[in-house]
Amino acid sequence: MIKAQEPENETARLASLNKLQILDTEQELNYDNIVQLASFICDVPVSLITLVAENKQWFKSKTGTELSYTDRSISFCSHAILNPDDIMEVQDTHLDSRFYENPLVTSDTNIRFYAGMPIKSPSGEPLGTLCVIDNKPNSLSIKQKNALRSLAQQVENLLDLRRKNLALEKAKKELGIKNNLLKEFAGTVSHDMKMPLANIIITSDLIKAKYGHLLDGTGLDYLSYLKQSSFRLSNYITDILSHYESDTLLNTHTENFDIQDVLEQIIDLLNIKFDCEINLPEDNLNVHCNRAAFQQIFLNLIGNSLKYNNQEKIIIDVVAKEENGYYHFSIADNGIGIPENKQEAIFELFTIVEEADRSGNRGNGIGLSTVKKLVANLGGEISVKSQVNKGTTFYFSIKREA
Repeated sequence: MIKAQEPENETARLASLNKLQILDTEQELNYDNIVQLASFICDVPVSLITLVAENKQWFKSKTGTELSYTDRSISFCSHAILNPDDIMEVQDTHLDSRFYENPLVTSDTNIRFYAGMPIKSPSGEPLGTLCVIDNKPNSLSIKQKNALRSLAQQVENLLDLRRKNLALEKAKKELGIKNNLLKEFAGTVSHDMKMPLANIIITSDLIKAKYGHLLDGTGLDYLSYLKQSSFRLSNYITDILSHYESDTLLNTHTENFDIQDVLEQIIDLLNIKFDCEINLPEDNLNVHCNRAAFQQIFLNLIGNSLKYNNQEKIIIDVVAKEENGYYHFSIADNGIGIPENKQEAIFELFTIVEEADRSGNRGNGIGLSTVKKLVANLGGEISVKSQVNKGTTFYFSIKREA
């Protein structure tokens, strides 16, 4: 028996194999289908997807044998990977000096015929083979060899898909860690900044109450500006924190609730001080989803319809229906509208359309980004239609929870 030499790129080859994190994993149907097809096309009883590790040859998938691995020292595939671009065919192992004394030939395993097409990484390192085995001398036709090459390419595609999925999982994990750190930072900033801002607001009121008579009109305007700016910054911090904490809303359980009850609670919470008509859905829809996220979506959208409206009487129409496992909603207003060239960007974080709202306050471009994220996490989509000075309608869907 002749033991196979190590490939010249052995270190890089093992590194590519280890990055797959595939050794000793469970069998998978996609790989099993390939070995069964290879066995059928080549008309042999045994077919394997092998991966040649440092000290052993392990079978990712197999048909026609109970073995799960062999020592690398007696592995046929260790020879095959030395020529990674072509099939290694041994028509009769008893006539091949490399194998006639091999334990896999002389034992009950009784390998008499072997053909293996190397499986390579995207950078060209051979990782193992797709091989077929018979217990009698044999040979493959040109068509069978071409089919074996094609099936080996499919194994490479599956391994490449696994490699990409692992990279995505790693990136997702890293993003999750960074996102958690960002949430912690936002929470810390919120606490550390909002307390001094509250002190500024209170101090501004105290100065105005105690020393206002000593200030002229300009001085009082400066004091008012200081207070307004503090409120604006405090609201900005609150909105940033709400955006990064919006995912935690979905940690609460889903429940059944009456849409009109929820909308009436939201209207009360908004504490509307001007002439406004809000028309709720005609049919009182019973909704089953995450209530906290649902409330946040409507609170933001109805709040925007109120803020960005210059009409003497604000009119808001809410429509709701259930269809094909989804709830479909629309919120239409008679407000200032959104220019067509800005409608695609309004859901992006920190995108601002109008310089100021009805009360003269400047937005921060966070609310609609939060809404879009919540809608997506609830399995739905959101869109907008709007005409300047005529009004805006938001359409969105939410998947009905089982």
